[in-house]
Amino acid sequence: MAGLLFIARTALVWFIVALAVTALWHIVGFPHIRPLDWLFAVAVIGFFAAKIIHAIAHLRRVQLIKGRIDTDALSPRQRRQIEIPFDAAEAFAIVDASVRELADVHVDESARDSLNLRARVEKPVAPRAYVFAGIDFGFLVVRRHQILATLTPANGTSSALLICEAAGGIFSDWLQFDDGSNLENVEALTRAITRRIAERRRGEQASVQQTSTEKELAVARLNLLHAQIEPHFLYNTLASAQILTRTDPARADEMLGNLIAYLRSSVPRAENSLSTLGEELERSRAYLEILRIRMGDRLKLQIEVPGNLEPTPFPTMMLQTLVENAIKHGLEPKFGGGTVWILARESAGKLVVTVADDGQGFNAQSSGTGIGLKNVQERLKLAYGAAASFVIAANFPNGVAATITVPASTDAAATGANHA
Repeated sequence: MAGLLFIARTALVWFIVALAVTALWHIVGFPHIRPLDWLFAVAVIGFFAAKIIHAIAHLRRVQLIKGRIDTDALSPRQRRQIEIPFDAAEAFAIVDASVRELADVHVDESARDSLNLRARVEKPVAPRAYVFAGIDFGFLVVRRHQILATLTPANGTSSALLICEAAGGIFSDWLQFDDGSNLENVEALTRAITRRIAERRRGEQASVQQTSTEKELAVARLNLLHAQIEPHFLYNTLASAQILTRTDPARADEMLGNLIAYLRSSVPRAENSLSTLGEELERSRAYLEILRIRMGDRLKLQIEVPGNLEPTPFPTMMLQTLVENAIKHGLEPKFGGGTVWILARESAGKLVVTVADDGQGFNAQSSGTGIGLKNVQERLKLAYGAAASFVIAANFPNGVAATITVPASTDAAATGANHA
């Protein structure tokens, strides 16, 4: 029905034009051109028929583009309202890029501050496509179109108003055909904007997935590092207990008691990475008591940890790793043994824990770059990022001092402990 009405309207408009031209012909005509009246009549009828055929061709093209024929699709002025789920700056960039993708487009104005864009589209017409009897009738076909885009921001989203129309004003509405060019332009812009929104969404989803994957990898790496640390201490303890069962059963019994104390504090943490400085200190004390049985007077211990700091969250097994490193690389190889200090203090919102010894210090066999210390550095980096630090340095006059600094606040430290 819309197609029939369009053809009827076109026929009526051009019939009126033909009548007006015929009347003008007879009003201003001269006697010597009267014999050409028949030729003028044939030309008018032929042109009228050509416009009807052109109107039918316009209908066919609109149907090919839209898939249906209705009043809105046949209009030379097309309007679309598109909701873009991004802020104004990003939405304007999407619209601007989509407009510039059109063929034969020339952007006249792209005002990012006022969120307005104006462009024109020049449609080339074949030189002789509308030439009849030596007269160029190309003016009856819309060659120039304009695109107006206006964005309205609202709460992190934007609404884009697109207007694609012929540049000829009311003349193009009644006497010209755009051959579906404006419909084609507005549909192309809608598809381009939708595609770019979808690409942004896929990019965001990929970024979220990548972040999730990286987090899972970090947790897996922490679990692996944790698994590398715990057996190291357990195997050393069992090896020492095995030796003492053959040489000194009483001390072996005492060592096994300390081992039980260690396991009692360690096993519950195997499935829960949360720990405190007090719990880690209890674990390390049990370890050192085991070592004191084996080393005797060669091992001395000094602990200076304020009671108010013991509830502070602290990464699991890190204190144990530093203590074990001080024994293995500092005191055991040194003739006569030495002392291990465990010190803790709070400074500027940070918990500072130091494990020092007066052993043999750095040498070719111990340079402070062993697997245990690397694990400590890696775990701190993954758990706290730049909020934590690990420093190992020479102790004066002998030995090594290793210091771990983590956030002392409950929230920050608990977050780090969860990742550790």
